[in-house]
Amino acid sequence: MQNKGLVKLFALLFGLVSIYQLSFTFKANQIEKEAKTYAESKFQTSEDISEAEVHYLDSLSSQEVFDIGVANFTFKEVKEKSMNLGLDLKGGLNVILEISVKDILKGLANKSKDPAFNKALADAEEIQKDAQESYLESFYQAWDATKGDQKLASPDIFANRNLDDVININMTDDEVKKEIDQKVDESIVSAFEVLRKRIDQFGVTSPNIQRLGNTGRVLVELPGVKDVKRATELITTTAQLQFWDVDNGQSIGDFFVASNETLKKVLGVEEKVVATEAQDSTSTDSTIDNLLGETSTDSTTVGQVNPIFDLMGPPRSGGMIGIKLEDKEKFESYLNMPQVRANLPSDARNIRFAFGLPTADTETGIEYVDLYTLKGNRANEPELSGAVITDARQSYSVTNQPSVTMQMNAKGAKIWEEITGRAFTNKSQIAIVLDDIVYSAPTASNGAISGGNTEISGNFTVNEAVDLANVLRAGKLPASADIVQADQVGPSLGKEAIDSGTKSFLIALSLVLLWMIMYYGKAGIFADIALLLNILLIFGVLSGLGAVLTLPGLAGIVLTIGMSVDANVLIFERIREEIGKGKTMKEAVKDGFANALSSILDANITTGLTALILFVFGTGPIKGFATTLLIGIVTSLFTAIFITRLLVDWYVNKGKNLDFSTSITKGLFKNMNIKFIAKRKVAYVVSGILILVSLGSLFTNKLDQGIDFVGGRTYQVRFDKAVSSEDVAKDLNAVFGSAEVKTIGGDHQLKISTKYKVNENSAEADEEIQTMLFNGLKSYLPADISYTEFSEATNGVGKVLSSKVSPTIADDIKKESFWAVLGSLVVVFLYILGRFKRWQFSIGAVIAVFHDVIIVLGIFSLLYKFMPFSMEIDQAFIAAILTVIGYSLNDTVVVFDRIREVIAERAGFKGGANINSAINSTLSRTLNTSLTTLVVLIAMFAFGAESLRGLLFALIVGVVVGTYSSVFIATPIMYDTLNDKGDAPEEVE
Repeated sequence: MQNKGLVKLFALLFGLVSIYQLSFTFKANQIEKEAKTYAESKFQTSEDISEAEVHYLDSLSSQEVFDIGVANFTFKEVKEKSMNLGLDLKGGLNVILEISVKDILKGLANKSKDPAFNKALADAEEIQKDAQESYLESFYQAWDATKGDQKLASPDIFANRNLDDVININMTDDEVKKEIDQKVDESIVSAFEVLRKRIDQFGVTSPNIQRLGNTGRVLVELPGVKDVKRATELITTTAQLQFWDVDNGQSIGDFFVASNETLKKVLGVEEKVVATEAQDSTSTDSTIDNLLGETSTDSTTVGQVNPIFDLMGPPRSGGMIGIKLEDKEKFESYLNMPQVRANLPSDARNIRFAFGLPTADTETGIEYVDLYTLKGNRANEPELSGAVITDARQSYSVTNQPSVTMQMNAKGAKIWEEITGRAFTNKSQIAIVLDDIVYSAPTASNGAISGGNTEISGNFTVNEAVDLANVLRAGKLPASADIVQADQVGPSLGKEAIDSGTKSFLIALSLVLLWMIMYYGKAGIFADIALLLNILLIFGVLSGLGAVLTLPGLAGIVLTIGMSVDANVLIFERIREEIGKGKTMKEAVKDGFANALSSILDANITTGLTALILFVFGTGPIKGFATTLLIGIVTSLFTAIFITRLLVDWYVNKGKNLDFSTSITKGLFKNMNIKFIAKRKVAYVVSGILILVSLGSLFTNKLDQGIDFVGGRTYQVRFDKAVSSEDVAKDLNAVFGSAEVKTIGGDHQLKISTKYKVNENSAEADEEIQTMLFNGLKSYLPADISYTEFSEATNGVGKVLSSKVSPTIADDIKKESFWAVLGSLVVVFLYILGRFKRWQFSIGAVIAVFHDVIIVLGIFSLLYKFMPFSMEIDQAFIAAILTVIGYSLNDTVVVFDRIREVIAERAGFKGGANINSAINSTLSRTLNTSLTTLVVLIAMFAFGAESLRGLLFALIVGVVVGTYSSVFIATPIMYDTLNDKGDAPEEVE
């Protein structure tokens, strides 16, 4: 081998860089373990422990914690350089948000009331339920069917003052559509930037946010996030910040008195005499007196059931009155009654009612909200909105309470000075309203505020102040953002995944290392050293690139072990052949490596092509699987071709002998003479039966499609005892109308799927359905478990995982999966055609792949009702199918490569004789590689995470079927399609 010195230097540097990168991961893990130990020694509850961990790590953020001799690193820097764990290993949240193009269009049309425009918007939503196109294209389709003589360039639609710089009334619909396309895209980009800024400031390690193609969809991954509800609110809120004048005048007091009397008549309540003590400052009567401007009370009075006043209490945070949180909905319904609104005085007809943030009474723990009366106008729009804010920061008020300081632009500052000046003169308040909630209602006690620099104070926690500042600073979303796909993994499940993944990885690795030594003796030790270096390099590259390690990614690494072994097996088998020809050890090693190179490259390139397609079409964990597979292919080639060669050459050059076998394996598979071509008809019959059974099951029994392909919501719930899936299904069917319940991983754990409100993507709908699930499962859960404990699986009982996929996303996933599989077949067909120069090789390989895929699908169709693990067809299964395609092609290409070599040496196919010879010569490699890969996969299947069992089962079946098809399907079909088979010197038919 040439340039040995360069290879040694490169291997040394590559290894040192990998160790350097991984050292940060080990250090970060050590510090986090210390933080957990500290928190557990100080606190008892999981919530307190979690908060203490965060504070401990925050305190180290800017402190130097890692000294490598030539440089020091703070904990923040260590964490940034450490390996990123994915959602399934660390827990957290993974969502796909869809920016509402409908909202954007409404905004561009200045909230047009035009009937044709609004009908087109509504019709577009209906079209979207079954369409693959974008909402905008559906809107254009609906508009063209609805518009009549109307134009998009109408002053009532898009030719308005907001768009007068780009759209005028003389433009055609096609011209307007081009401008609208651009404006919508700009709005989506704006929304993406708003989301990115918010998430970057959320405090999650290694967040990921990316726009999915040119769609209005945005992928957000927040591994390790603990407060999922807070994160969801932050990324979905439209942040409509507004500033309103507060009206607490006498006329409002009169309004409540009149409304109370109106409600007594409407509700039919009567007087009752009650004995009461003298009222203190917190009584309801005191509140009524304050509203009326009266202060005296008697010790006994004639009491009444007062619909409004009975719900009132004194204000707690600066509002007009306080109301128990549990009474808010009832009180609000009273205020919205037309009979009640009619009591508003003529100069206050546009009054708006808004509530503040809930606050708990320190003595009773009862939560209250304040009611504010805001001075409205006919347009129902505030005088000032949050669009004028240029910056916002979390700070502390003069009383050391969390607050937010904000800065406005020049236009906003001018209006703000007028508003605060008016409030100072009238001794009134200014309500700061975010999404219809009053966060604060300060007075301008020091006069008008100039310059636009203002502090918002209120009953904030630090997190609330930080989130408010983030939202204000990042700006508002130009449209609502609905979660159309979501995966939430609890931290306990993530920890179990790490433990089971590590265990299965070490078992698989140990078995492979022992097998190589047992089969190849001393040469096997060299292969093992190269394999260990390969694993080090994979993890080092993942860490250095900032890639995310997922559970499927870990499976990809384990699969890479099998591929790495495959390369060494190919090399060692060829060296054994050369030794068998009587060559010296040095010559045999040189020729063995040279002759194996073609097969190694072809096999790895075909697998790499399928992995590349998987990377392009996959998302989340599937992309992680493809990433590790691609990295593994490159590092496997390097270690097998160069590192193993260095070690073998070093040993041989010392004058020592290598047998590349042991006493058990010496001569194994030697002089094999199986007539494979003669047996092809039997193989055709066997495969034909398997395919017919598979197709029959696929048409009758069908497949167990997961929510990835049909839409819906899925929850994985753990119980503290064994439960019956049939009983749970019966109870949940009564709640949701339809629910599917499966036992997964044991009788104490269920997978629950429902299509209830499948078309509703709001956070409110998600919360409603999860609450219904909790209530439906109460009889199976511990009696004292709360909804929060259930949602977070605090004590290992409750929801440990949840997923949601909207029907539109599900349709897109189906489409992408189809193109991914088809694309991989086309690419590989073309590669093999170019490599082997005969279309017969390509057609044989592709038909064998179709054969393998149909049989894998058929086995899943036949067995999914009986297996004790999930066999749902989802994105992970598609990853498995593509991997099966890659593996099957890998095996087929090795066989084809030897056939090509043999027919070149022996002048043709000789009626199949040379094909038989080629297959026999590769039999040792084929079986050795397949058995090694199966050992790896079975170890992962037996000891790995429950969520990977379906994927691994598909791979196990695929390896068995793929090994069979490369010999008995791909090769015979290639042979039967040949025009010139040559003359057979022996019976091969």
